[in-house]
Amino acid sequence: MTYDSAEDLAARYGPAYRWLVTVSGMVGILAMVLAMTTVNVAVPDVMGAFGIGQDKAQWMSSAYMATMTAGMLLNAWLTNIAGERRVFITTLLVFSIGAVMGGTAPTEDVLIFARVLQGFSAGIAQPLVMATIFSSFPPERRGTAMGIFGLGVVFAPAIGPTLGGLMIEYFSWRYVFFISLPFCLIATILGALFMPTRPWPRQIPAFDWIGFGLLCAGLYGSMTGVANGQREGWESDGVLLHLIAGIGAGIGFVMWELKLEKPLLDIRMFTSPAFASAGVVAFIFGAGMMGSTYLVPVFVQTVQGFTPLLAGLMMMPAGLMLAVIFPLAGRMSDTLSPGLMIMGGLLLFCAGFLIMAAADADSTFWTLALVTMLSRLGLGFINPSLNAASLKSLPPELVRQGAGATNFMRQLGGAFGINLAVVFLDIRTRFHAEALTATQNYGNQTTERMLVQLKALFGRAGLPEGIQQSAALDYLAAILNGQSQMLAFQDTFIIVGCVALAALLPAYVLSRAQRPARILAPAE
Repeated sequence: MTYDSAEDLAARYGPAYRWLVTVSGMVGILAMVLAMTTVNVAVPDVMGAFGIGQDKAQWMSSAYMATMTAGMLLNAWLTNIAGERRVFITTLLVFSIGAVMGGTAPTEDVLIFARVLQGFSAGIAQPLVMATIFSSFPPERRGTAMGIFGLGVVFAPAIGPTLGGLMIEYFSWRYVFFISLPFCLIATILGALFMPTRPWPRQIPAFDWIGFGLLCAGLYGSMTGVANGQREGWESDGVLLHLIAGIGAGIGFVMWELKLEKPLLDIRMFTSPAFASAGVVAFIFGAGMMGSTYLVPVFVQTVQGFTPLLAGLMMMPAGLMLAVIFPLAGRMSDTLSPGLMIMGGLLLFCAGFLIMAAADADSTFWTLALVTMLSRLGLGFINPSLNAASLKSLPPELVRQGAGATNFMRQLGGAFGINLAVVFLDIRTRFHAEALTATQNYGNQTTERMLVQLKALFGRAGLPEGIQQSAALDYLAAILNGQSQMLAFQDTFIIVGCVALAALLPAYVLSRAQRPARILAPAE
C-alpha cells in the first residue's frame, strides 16, 4: 500500500502544493472557528427555547473552549499514530456530527454535549493544520504561511456573528449550527486529496493519560462549580464538591507533570518570570477576547433590543479591523518593543470596556460598534507581540513547547473568561434587582403616580378593571428587570476593563526580560 507523504505530494503538484494544502486546512479551520463565534448571537433564543438562564446557556461557548483546550494536547499523539490526513478527516466528521446534534438538540444537555464534540475536534485540528502549513513552506516563507493562518483564524470571528444573525433572522437559531457543514464537506474532499499520510506505526507511542485525565477533571470540576454556584448556592454540597475536586485535580495535574521527563505541558517553563508573565497575559488575552465576544452580542440583544442580525452586523466592523491589524501588528512587533505593544494594547482594550460601561438602552448602533472596534484594536496589538515576547524569554530548545504552552494558556483563559463573566453578571443582576425592588414602597410617589397612569391607560384600552393593577405591576417588574440587567452589564464591563489593567504588571515584567531565564531541570 502506498502513502502520500508531504514530499510525494510536493513532487506531484509542484510549487502549487503548498497552496493546495493551505486551502484544504484553512477551509476546515474556518468551519470550526465559525462555529466558535456564531452561537453567541443565538444565546437569547436558546435561553427562550429551553427555558434556561445565562449560567446554563453560557456552556455553549465555555464547553467548546474548555474541550478545545484539552483537545490540543491530543493532537501530536494522534497525528503520530494515524497521520495528518486520517486525523484531519476524522475530526471534520466528529465536528459535523456535533453540528447536526446541536441543530437538532431536543434538550440543552444534548446541545452542550454537541459543543463538547465540536470543541474536542477543533482542538485537535487547529494545531495539526498550523503545523502542516508551516512545514509545507520553505523556511524563508514560513512567516508568510503563519500570517495566512492567523488571518484565516481572525477572519472567521469577523463574519461569524453576522452569519449567525442571518440564520436566526430568516430561519431559526438551530440553523446557526448548520453553517459549518458545507465547509466541512469541502474540507473533507480537499483533505482526502492534499493532506499527507503516513504508515501506521508498529507500536503505539506512549501518552500521558493520567495527566490528560487530571486536566479534564480539573476543567470540568472547577468550571461546573463556578457555573452552578450562583444558582445552587456557593456553600451547597454539589458546588463545593465540584470546586474541591476541580482544584484538587488541577493541583494534581501540575504535580504529575513536574515528575515526567516528557510532560503534556512543561510546567517547568513557568519558573521563568518572563514566561510566567507571558502566560498570565495570554490567559487574560483569551479571557478578554472570548468574554467580550460573548458579552457584547448578548448585551445588545437583551438591553438594546437588537435583533440577532443587527447584533452580528454591529460586531462585524471590529472583526474586519482585527483581520487587518493582525499582520500590521506583526510587522510592528519586529521593530518595536513587544512588551510596550502589549501594554499599549491592554490600555486600548481597557479603554474600550470602560467606555462600554456607560452604554445603556439609548446608545446608538455606531457608538457601540466604534467602542467595540477600540477594544478589538487593543487585542490586535497584543497577540503577535505576545507570541514574540514569550518565546524570546525561553532557551532555543524550549521554543516549540513554549509556543504550545502559550496557546494553551490563551485557550484556557477563553474558557474561564466566559464562565466567570456570566457568573459575575448573574450576581450583579440579582444585586441590582433586589436594590431596585427595595425602593418600590409606598413612600415612592414617582412609582405610585406611574402605576395610577398605567391603570388609567389600560382602562382606556379596554382592559377589565380587575386586572389593571396586576398589569401595571407586571409592567413595573419588566422595567426593573431591564434596568437591573443594564446595570449588571455595566458592572461586568468595568470588571473586564480592570482585569486588563491588572495585566499591565505581568506585561511590564515581560518587557523587562532581556535574556532567556534558566529553567529548572526535570526531576530525576
